[in-house]
Amino acid sequence: MSRVGKKPIPIPAGVEVKLKGQALSVKGPKGQIKRTFHSDMIIDINEKEISVRRPTDNRLHRSLHGLTRSLIANMVKGVTDGFQKDLEIRGVGYRAQMQGSKLVLQVGFSHPVEIEPPEGVAFEVTDPTHFRVKGIDKQLVGEIASEIKHIKKPEPYKGSGIRYVGERVRHKVGKAGA
Repeated sequence: MSRVGKKPIPIPAGVEVKLKGQALSVKGPKGQIKRTFHSDMIIDINEKEISVRRPTDNRLHRSLHGLTRSLIANMVKGVTDGFQKDLEIRGVGYRAQMQGSKLVLQVGFSHPVEIEPPEGVAFEVTDPTHFRVKGIDKQLVGEIASEIKHIKKPEPYKGSGIRYVGERVRHKVGKAGA
């Protein structure tokens, strides 16, 4: 039995969960998320918790069991608390600023890089070198943060570029002058 899959997911107050076929809809104070799950997974909803069961013990069902439970737990957490990724910019003259809802990055190119947030994601600049990607969908928040990071990856000699807060970048030794 999957250790992750057999744990029930508590439903906090103010969260509404509806199951229609294999499509699960979770509505909470921060918004609403809908997702369709594999037809073999059995999703049970009580007043206080959601549980996921699998029909057999074959390899596919075992792998889907924990995945389905984790995805549902992330949906519940997303509509109650939300998710965020903090990023930082390092480099001389590198900075971030908001222009309406757009994030504008100056990261060493001849032009500023403008990033329009997709539906369900918001940007927040805390200071010119730190910003945050926020939203209710964990996958979308991580994907957007990764795409922003790939605009200017941290380079290994000076360490300048965009990175997650707390991320360690291994530095290479430069040329030894003779």
